[in-house]
Amino acid sequence: MASERTLVIVKPDGVQRGLVGEIISRLERRGLRIVALDFRVIDPAVSSVHYAEHRGKPFYAGLVEYIGSGPSVIMVLEGPDVIRAVRTTVGVTNPAEAAAGTIRGDLGLERGRNLIHASDGAESASREIDLFFGDRMPLSYERDIDRWIVE
Repeated sequence: MASERTLVIVKPDGVQRGLVGEIISRLERRGLRIVALDFRVIDPAVSSVHYAEHRGKPFYAGLVEYIGSGPSVIMVLEGPDVIRAVRTTVGVTNPAEAAAGTIRGDLGLERGRNLIHASDGAESASREIDLFFGDRMPLSYERDIDRWIVE
């Protein structure tokens, strides 16, 4: 099975609202595999690198402060076309514009509290996985059910 990997973060608002199980369940029900998982408060040094593309924008400081304001669940998911599958499941950035049936569309209200981060491409996924997991390589494994999910 040809697979790729992506980074997903259940942000502090998702954790505080008790939505971690719901969010992970939706991603697993898609058929995606969790290959790395961590629960921690994201350090400002890490978040400043993670959000570096927004440095200099008016909302940058708020992003860095918010992502470190409480614990987050950080995970690497694996599966065929995983980046697109995750982003479709998550919905657009602004929950008010996200489709019903998506995580943000069903569970979010405001852009600034949108519950979840998902890498937007292969290059950013690779960079973000390295940033958050470093030399702690995600696992590789097969599930018996995979043959019923992927051709």
